[in-house]
Amino acid sequence: MPDLLLELFSEEIPARMQARAAEDLKRLVTSGLVDAGLTYEGARAFVTPRRLGLNIEGLPAASPATREERKGPRVDAPEKAIEGFLRSAGLASVKALEIQETKKGKFYIANIERSGRRAPDIIAEVVEKTVRGFPWPKSMRWGEGGLRWVRPLHSILATFGPRHDEVEVIPLTIDGITAGNTTFGHRMMAPAQITVARFEDYAEKLGAARVEIDRDHRRETILADAKNLVFASGLELVEDAGLAEEVAGLVEWPVVLMGRFPETFLALPKEVLLTSMRGHQKYFAVADPKTGKLTNRFIVVANIEATDGGKAIVAGNERVLAARLADAKFFWDQDFKIPLDQLLPKLEKVTFHEKLGSQAERVKRIMRLAREIAPKVGADPDTAERAAELAKSDLVTGMVGEFPELQGLMGRYYAEAQGVAPEIAAAI
Repeated sequence: MPDLLLELFSEEIPARMQARAAEDLKRLVTSGLVDAGLTYEGARAFVTPRRLGLNIEGLPAASPATREERKGPRVDAPEKAIEGFLRSAGLASVKALEIQETKKGKFYIANIERSGRRAPDIIAEVVEKTVRGFPWPKSMRWGEGGLRWVRPLHSILATFGPRHDEVEVIPLTIDGITAGNTTFGHRMMAPAQITVARFEDYAEKLGAARVEIDRDHRRETILADAKNLVFASGLELVEDAGLAEEVAGLVEWPVVLMGRFPETFLALPKEVLLTSMRGHQKYFAVADPKTGKLTNRFIVVANIEATDGGKAIVAGNERVLAARLADAKFFWDQDFKIPLDQLLPKLEKVTFHEKLGSQAERVKRIMRLAREIAPKVGADPDTAERAAELAKSDLVTGMVGEFPELQGLMGRYYAEAQGVAPEIAAAI
């Protein structure tokens, strides 16, 4: 039975949208085909930063013929009602109708027979409807066309045919983009046009053109290669499934490299190092297996097999990370010079909510609540009130200004360093 291969080739799709987009493409196309009478044996979607695709196996060559019995108006109904029924049934004369006698009288009955339609024609309609109404969280228009897509759509590959026979290109044109049987390899390593027939041919040729279409395989490659690389240096990877999933959506051909940063930055809190590497640069951290502590190494995933073995890529990423960590260390050193109590007046200039006042006003409300609730849970009212007073003080530190996700945590570090009671520091 025939298979369908569909690829929507565009500029980079944001990594956070890729998994959902693949699911949506599969759901919308398969449900549209089934509604039109085209059942199938199996379907799998795939996605890379530059392409969103679908392979559907075991489709029929055409939809089945159908016969519908449609009940019409009474035989003594007004002529206009009968003419309207004929038009809706696609019939020219009442001679084509049958008469059915019921307890309520005689009614016209239309037996409507529809022949099956070619699968490629149905597929073209379903794909166009899917593309034009695709549920991207955010989309854009470009050029003079009216089509909206997550990023500019460059080409559509759509072929249909039996596994061991010639395939047909789906007769489809969307906003000036006509479907064909070609795609493109890796943007930098193999950008030439590639002609393909069906999914197996497509996957093989793209693999040779340095494009791994399987997102799961890209993720597994990243983790396996990273573990092997750090193991060779007697270290261990700080595993991060979420980061691996994200990075797999940033590259079509993952190449794992290891860099390093000055050891002086290891004096920074672990969370600062991890946030700098993971949140901002998409690097994996590396630890010492003997101590469990972070080392001054990191893993970066490139999207190219560089001719110099990645030396220039590593050097560039080392400079970027060193600069970011230098900023973090500056904020760390400066923040230490100012006691948390001296930061409290600055909260008066930080808006909490336009209808709820400043952060300073918020802190006062929290302090009152803390003192009131503390006795009811067996806590000391003075300790609870003091913890509430300092809880938001780190919002005006340089470190939290640079790394907002570390608020609270940095307050604890500063409180501990300034001799604040451990229970209060922990509460912050």
